[in-house]
Amino acid sequence: MQVLEVIKKRRSIRRYSPGRIKDDDLRSILEAARLAPSAGNRQPWYFIVVRDESTKRRLAEAAAHQMFIADADVIVIGVSDPGRSPRWHDRDIMIAMEHMVLAATELGYGTCWIGAFNEDKVKEILNIPEQYRVIALLPIGVPAESPPPRPRRTLEDIVFSEKWGSKLTL
Repeated sequence: MQVLEVIKKRRSIRRYSPGRIKDDDLRSILEAARLAPSAGNRQPWYFIVVRDESTKRRLAEAAAHQMFIADADVIVIGVSDPGRSPRWHDRDIMIAMEHMVLAATELGYGTCWIGAFNEDKVKEILNIPEQYRVIALLPIGVPAESPPPRPRRTLEDIVFSEKWGSKLTL
């Protein structure tokens, strides 16, 4: 699949079917994150893969009771290290996690970015040391839905040439 096709196919999946992600597929998804670029190549990230049903439920509760995330086969927790990259740690891990999203989509799995969560509760559940930051939770699983594309603004609305307000002609 071409990268633009994968981007067009990606959806936020909030319903998952029972089914396991193949270990080789999970490794490929995680490898996509590992290969992501980062400022100064500092790679200020860690990923916790959670499959335990009880832990997934507790994480879903800590994520504003978004219980659908517990139905995914795995939840990947993106943890950044501000000490490794004080200025860019949060952005760098978001890039890495989006690489996971695209890899998962290409392999036929569904994902949904989760940014609404109680960081202290997530840290407590997963024994994450205080100096690290939980940036996002990413459920990954077999999709049980195929939502249509959401409306997007046009390129003319969001792209300028050379300066603000100057229309780009392609």
